[in-house]
Amino acid sequence: MRIWRASELGEPADVLRLEDVDDPAPGPREVAVRVEACGLNFADILLVQGRYQEKPPLPLTPGLEVAGIVEAVGDGVGDGLVPGARVLALPSLGGGLAERVVVPAAAVLRLPASFPSDEAAALHITYQTSHIALHRRAALQAGETLLVHAGAGGVGSAAIQLGRAAGARVLATAGGADKVALCRELGAEVAIDYRSEDFGAVVQEQTDGRGADVIYDPVGGDVFDRSRRCIAWEGRLLVIGFSSGRIPEVPANHVLLKNYSVVGVHWGPYSSRDPELIRTTHEELVRLHGEGAVRPLIGRRVPMAEAAQALVELGGRRTVGKVVVLPDA
Repeated sequence: MRIWRASELGEPADVLRLEDVDDPAPGPREVAVRVEACGLNFADILLVQGRYQEKPPLPLTPGLEVAGIVEAVGDGVGDGLVPGARVLALPSLGGGLAERVVVPAAAVLRLPASFPSDEAAALHITYQTSHIALHRRAALQAGETLLVHAGAGGVGSAAIQLGRAAGARVLATAGGADKVALCRELGAEVAIDYRSEDFGAVVQEQTDGRGADVIYDPVGGDVFDRSRRCIAWEGRLLVIGFSSGRIPEVPANHVLLKNYSVVGVHWGPYSSRDPELIRTTHEELVRLHGEGAVRPLIGRRVPMAEAAQALVELGGRRTVGKVVVLPDA
């Protein structure tokens, strides 16, 4: 089979190589999956660069979420997972940019037969992150105002849709007219071009000076600093990530004076700390997708051979929504 691997750390375009290796075989309590689609994430770039929170051994393969068909199962796998089953699979610390992948059975989620593989691969990490952020960490309520930064990106587009599904009033930021228009199409009542507008002033105007109840921030840096100034009393500022490259600092006196919460959202550890939450959230997302309340925004579908270049474009913020890698024709 073919697989993208990095034998040293660095930029994806410099260190990733498309190689031929033997097909993997499942061991006890493992499942072999033929990959039909692999969703790319910013974390894949960090893995290859050696900047992710956890560092897998070399050689490493990016790809944290795949959709596909079970080809074989090892001893001790439950009756629900059999060859031919359609699944979402979550390789541990990468591995999905391959034609086949072996994962623990506990890291596999069943999919309805009608769920498209490209949308399934684009659904899991971004929508799980956004759902857990908005509901478990921020306790978003119907009627509250939600501000979503980077609304045309993977997690941002998911947050817009899930915010609307929860009955919140959604405001979003994005860079450029096309991305702003996309945020409106996704369901944002107000979309703000951060390149030409002061999003803080717009938020205050739209909320009669009260501010946003929940702010969803995958950007960090200056965006986080400016978000603190437009958060409502008893608001919740969700720390999703730092795509700007700068990790901001939080002045505790400001948190105290405005009585708001700064809430971290690190989705990955839930798979080991609370796997039942992952499964119930998956079931809820499948339900919302079936009802048409959410649909993953796929900005690009690229063949396997172009996966490394797709990571470069993702890292350069030249993409919208999710980038999904499909098997070569």
